[in-house]
Amino acid sequence: MMSDIVILPVPVFSTLCNAAFALRREVFVWEQNVPEEEEHDQYDLTAIHFVAIADGEVVATLRLIEMDEHCKIGRVATRLHYRGRGIGKKLIAAAMDHARARGRDRFYLTAQSDKLGFYQALGFVAFGPEIIDGGMPHRAMRDYDKAGAILVD
Repeated sequence: MMSDIVILPVPVFSTLCNAAFALRREVFVWEQNVPEEEEHDQYDLTAIHFVAIADGEVVATLRLIEMDEHCKIGRVATRLHYRGRGIGKKLIAAAMDHARARGRDRFYLTAQSDKLGFYQALGFVAFGPEIIDGGMPHRAMRDYDKAGAILVD
């Protein structure tokens, strides 16, 4: 029986954010073989980091980067044992609600190509060419200007 999920924005380098960084390393570096030097970047210092807490620990995380044109959702990671329970969906919805409360309503992300369906179900459309990031194919996706979203192969 899983406890209720608590989703919080957390300050960079706080205890909870450091737990999120450890989870990202677990998922991206260890599980998906993303080069460790690519996993953290300068955006980690200015992004709004979100964590999902269940059973007393951080089980999912993402970061939100406020850019001029849109907010970029990234580094979405859920611990293996907690996948398939809707936590990622709740986490993304909470981050988007947080941004909307700050007057932001255009969202962008790059999704691993095998995860497009997950983001399409959240209202995102893929566009542009496939790109390689962290050694894996990705597609840019957005939830605005959907009519102009053209895939390029």
